[in-house]
Amino acid sequence: MANIDMYVTKTCGFCFAAKRLLASKGVSINEIDVNEVPQKREEMVKRAQGARTVPQIFIDDIHIGGCTELYDLNAAGNLDKLLSINAPA
Repeated sequence: MANIDMYVTKTCGFCFAAKRLLASKGVSINEIDVNEVPQKREEMVKRAQGARTVPQIFIDDIHIGGCTELYDLNAAGNLDKLLSINAPA
């Protein structure tokens, strides 16, 4: 399975929607709350090349973007492919 990092806040509806979609795929998520650990917001902005909104989602260090981009990736049939990058053959 792929390694998923998601920068979130506890009150973000888009974060909940993204987590719901990923949970439906049976994957685990490394949630990084940028309000609980403020230094992580700076890390997020650097990794996401300036993006400041949450969620910011990374699958195996590939920047996906936010919730809308995640759902678009799924609708195009490409999310499952990314999630299985490291799956055993």
